[in-house]
Amino acid sequence: MALPLLRMEIRHEYDVVLVRQRARQIAAALKFDSQDQTRIATALSEVARNAFQYAGGGLVEFQIETPPAAALSITVSDKGRGIENLREILDGKYVSRTGMGLGMIGARRLMDVFTVESTSRGTKVVLGRNLPPRFSGLSKKGLDDLLTQIESQGPSNAYEELQQQNQELLRALDELRTRQLELAQLNRELDETNRGVVALYAELDDRADFLQRASELKSHFLSNMSHEFRTPLNSIMALSQILLDRMDGELTEEQDKQVRFIKNSAQDLSDLVNDLLDLAKVEAGKVTIRPTRFDIKTLFAALRGMLRPLLAQNSSVRLIFDDPDEDIEIYSDEGKLSQILRNLISNALKFTERGEVRIFVSRDQDQTIAFEVSDTGIGIAAEDQERIFQEWTQVEGKLQKVAKGTGLGLPLSRKLAQLLGGDVSVNSEVGVGSVFTVRIPIQFRGATEVSHEPDAKPELDATKLPVLVVEDNREALFIYEKYLKDSNFQVVPASSIRDARAAMRSMRPYAILLDVLLQGEHSWDFLQGLKADPATRDIPVYVITVVDNRDKALALGADAFHPKPVERGWLMKQLEASLSSHPSHQVLVVDDDATSRYLLKVVLSQANYDIAEAGGGMEGLRMARQLSPALIVLDLVMDDLSGFEVLEQLSADPATRSIPVVIHTSKDLDKVERARLSAAIDIVPKTVMSSRESALASFSEAFRKAGLTLLPTHDQAVVAE
Repeated sequence: MALPLLRMEIRHEYDVVLVRQRARQIAAALKFDSQDQTRIATALSEVARNAFQYAGGGLVEFQIETPPAAALSITVSDKGRGIENLREILDGKYVSRTGMGLGMIGARRLMDVFTVESTSRGTKVVLGRNLPPRFSGLSKKGLDDLLTQIESQGPSNAYEELQQQNQELLRALDELRTRQLELAQLNRELDETNRGVVALYAELDDRADFLQRASELKSHFLSNMSHEFRTPLNSIMALSQILLDRMDGELTEEQDKQVRFIKNSAQDLSDLVNDLLDLAKVEAGKVTIRPTRFDIKTLFAALRGMLRPLLAQNSSVRLIFDDPDEDIEIYSDEGKLSQILRNLISNALKFTERGEVRIFVSRDQDQTIAFEVSDTGIGIAAEDQERIFQEWTQVEGKLQKVAKGTGLGLPLSRKLAQLLGGDVSVNSEVGVGSVFTVRIPIQFRGATEVSHEPDAKPELDATKLPVLVVEDNREALFIYEKYLKDSNFQVVPASSIRDARAAMRSMRPYAILLDVLLQGEHSWDFLQGLKADPATRDIPVYVITVVDNRDKALALGADAFHPKPVERGWLMKQLEASLSSHPSHQVLVVDDDATSRYLLKVVLSQANYDIAEAGGGMEGLRMARQLSPALIVLDLVMDDLSGFEVLEQLSADPATRSIPVVIHTSKDLDKVERARLSAAIDIVPKTVMSSRESALASFSEAFRKAGLTLLPTHDQAVVAE
């Protein structure tokens, strides 16, 4: 609905001035501010001037549009020939020599509504401006009063209108100048703000670099300090075990108690170091998930065996594993899940004085599996149930003084569970007990490490020397196994050159029995390569084949030749002769820690080798060249030369290149460090020294890989046939 206000005809040029005056007066009566009054009057005068100039006159109608859109609407119509190129004019693309169209574009910018309809019979332009909020509406009486007010003002002459325009122009210029000053001030403030933001970003970058360096230093510190802690701790536990085993005589009851206290304290500190290192790995993003398929019942069986010693210390508590009724197979990291459950179960046993600790597993509907570890222990207050997952946090209680902990087990368990795609939660009541729940996906879908799984290696006897038999005939292999049965030697079969090379990458054979004619290949090149390589030229090679080519075999470096079928007496004579003329019966231990060297001598004492000691890397290199030992046991962290540098120099020197090296270290190795140790035949962690059995097993395997035997060999007489 529209309320008409005023109609005016444009017949003379003076009428354009009058239209402008009336537009300002109406805008003022409708409560528009002075700037809007000027905008409305200027826009209308431009359109009215176009109507007079190009159409010879026109009609101007003022009216008020009522809600929903309350606005002042002004219509200017004429009966001219229309506007050519209207679309180009409104798009700002029209180039006018007379200025036509420029006023129309300017008028459109000043108004809220601007529409044009133009035909050959005339043009109609509608201009609109939304009414100000302070305009409260207009009744019939109000409309009459408005018209009376407008008419009472009367028209002014052209001079007065020009003066009015000049005043408006001066006000506009003054406002423009004020705006420019405000804009300049704003630009200065923005410049200062930008400089502050740039400085802040620079500070943030510095802080980020500092935090990155701090994180790297922390990880480096934890890695190095864990090694520095582990070495003496492993020594303490190993020496304590030697005393407890009564290897140097009996202990009194009080001495036995004291030694056990020492060993248990060292074990607690070692657990703390391991937890610290595991947390550092998780925070640094260096933990790799290695998912495999495994059965829950098998996992529970392994946990029963590992946790039995803890249960023996608290006979008033029952440990119950509720095996699932069905076979549940999941795809996840078995080692990480086992570590989480071990932490939770050991905590439950620690803080439960009597009753039971029960482990239950269930499959959820959302393809997750939940492990519940419940106990009848002291319980955890509601306000502490989230705090226990914070590092170094321990809840005070009556058992806390007896069952001490580090406050790292639960935070580590939760972070490991999150790496597996799950979480750890707790529900507990003081005096009743606690239920810890580990929930992980049945099918792990995160990032994993893709590793090559080598073919299963045959189980070898660590008390016998390995003899690599390169033979593709099953009957011949069976004969060799019969020949070497109950001797100091054992058969390592290889049906092709490829298998032979793979076997030699995992161990150093004591001798090689080589057939020449294999399936689709000859072994002459293999023989020549063995004898040309300083690392393998000392390995005896006996060519046993149907091809009677003794001269070629010996010319290529074979130590002996025999046509098939071979006699047992000849074969045993060759092997026993090599055994008696072994180039060295010494093992060189290179370690700057005297305690570690002593512990190794104890473990290797029953072997038929002399133990030589070097207290540093430089001395180790000198003794290796001087003694040419059968084996070198090398520590990595030493003051003068690191084990990495010693291994590199041993590999580069033709005099020591063929000596097998076993790395013996407390250092936790990453992928890059393991790659640098590829020349070593085995890596034995110093943690195995805490148990005599595990130390013997690990070093027996290492000696076997070197083509040696650690444990006493069988006394087998050579029987001639």
